[in-house]
Order: sequence, then structure tokens, then C-alpha cells
Amino acid sequence: MSVEIKKDNSKEISEKIEEAVLRGLVTCGLTAEMYAKKLTPVDTGLLRNSITYAISGEEAAIDTYEDDEGKNKGFYSGTAPEESSDKKKSVYIGTNVEYASMVEIGTLRADAQPFLKPAVNDHKSKYRKIIENELKNG
Repeated sequence: MSVEIKKDNSKEISEKIEEAVLRGLVTCGLTAEMYAKKLTPVDTGLLRNSITYAISGEEAAIDTYEDDEGKNKGFYSGTAPEESSDKKKSVYIGTNVEYASMVEIGTLRADAQPFLKPAVNDHKSKYRKIIENELKNG
């Protein structure tokens, strides 16, 4: 038995897979952002409002942010780290607010109030399902 290939669709299939993975990563980023924001302790809202995601090699999903009263503002510039040469993509969740690490891991005077790590680690199966659904239905 032999199989004859009349048309090679591998390029189109590969592109569709890449598109599905990218959609899944964006959805994972938005989902992780939501979980992190729910866990973030709020004083002025600056830290919570600064949380965003970025796909490797791309800019953050938001350009600017501010506290709830609009008094303090911040911005993002640059891009998320590129992945290795094998073109794998990742999604990053985080903030560039200076005191974020002190809230996340604590200080000598204040207990840790993690918001980023649990937003990722506590929902791994959810993120896996998001990617799987995009690959199946995308």
C-alpha cells in the first residue's frame, strides 16, 4: 500500500498550530492577570493596576497604569525576553512596580502577601486546558 501526497499542507498546518498556541498564551496571560489582581493587597491600587502579561519577544499587554485616584502613574517599555532559537513562545505575568517583590516575598517588617506565584502555580491545570482547547478548537 502506498500513499500519494498531492499537496503538502504542512506549512499551513504549522501556521494554524502557532496561531492556536499564541491565542492560548494570550488567554493564559489574561487569566493569570485576573487571578493575580484578585490576590493583590490594595492600598492605592497602583500595584494591582500594574499587573499585566507579555508574550515572549513582545511588549506588555498594557502601556500605562495608574492608582485608583490617578495620582501615581507608571508605564512599560521594551519587550519580554525572547525564548531560545527554537522559536518557542512563553507568556510572562508580572509588574514593574518597585515594591512588588517586597509584597510578594515579604520583608523583615512585613509578612509576604504572594499574588503572582499563586496566580500561576495554583492554576496550572487551567492553563493546560486553555492551550489544549485552542489546539483542539482553533
